[in-house]
Amino acid sequence: MSGKIDLRALAAAVTGAYDNQVVAEIDDHVVRLSVMTQPYYWHSHPGSDEMFLSLEGGLRIELPDRTVELSPGEGLTVPAGVVHRTSPVGVRSVNLTFERADAATVRAAAPR
Repeated sequence: MSGKIDLRALAAAVTGAYDNQVVAEIDDHVVRLSVMTQPYYWHSHPGSDEMFLSLEGGLRIELPDRTVELSPGEGLTVPAGVVHRTSPVGVRSVNLTFERADAATVRAAAPR
């Protein structure tokens, strides 16, 4: 069993524009704490779904056919292979992401 994880303290310690750190490993998956003040680039994960859970500030997830905004406490799963881009709603976003530990991130062009 692992020790307690203080997500608020980890997020408060982030001073840069983007930070994405593994906070837990569960079987063949990881949980990452992501803190951002600017958009991430368009990308996909060919071999892994990716689930987002907004904790603070809200998270915008742009997909080829729609944009979804998550408020704190809301989540969304992006299926494997779907091109997407995340950005903060407001000044700063803190969220958890859940994905396979070996998930590849493939940079993509923005959909038209």
